[in-house]
Amino acid sequence: MSSISRRSLLGYSGTTAAGAVLGTAASAQPAQAAEAEAGAEATAFDPHTFFKGRTYRTIGDDTHAEVEIEFRVANHEVPSASAITPLEIAELLSELAASRGWPPITFYGTPAPAPLN
Repeated sequence: MSSISRRSLLGYSGTTAAGAVLGTAASAQPAQAAEAEAGAEATAFDPHTFFKGRTYRTIGDDTHAEVEIEFRVANHEVPSASAITPLEIAELLSELAASRGWPPITFYGTPAPAPLN
């Protein structure tokens, strides 16, 4: 995670945030789905991968706020129709953050810093 700069992280998630601000939530979803699809195809994550994401915003003139979320999903002997995927969790957590006024969160898998959503 340390090789990813704050600026590149903000730039990656800022594109989606701009789409969400300029259009409705429904019009932003296709762009998010395309980004998620590209990230999911690029990297296959181990089933026990930890995912980490953070987002920033400025509140007031000189106050910078940050939210950081980490998670791991483990499905044990679960039928595929009932499995909960890391991508589903990442999208839900990002939507939750956006509903509270934060920019969307892009989650990265570790140890290799590859985007999940």
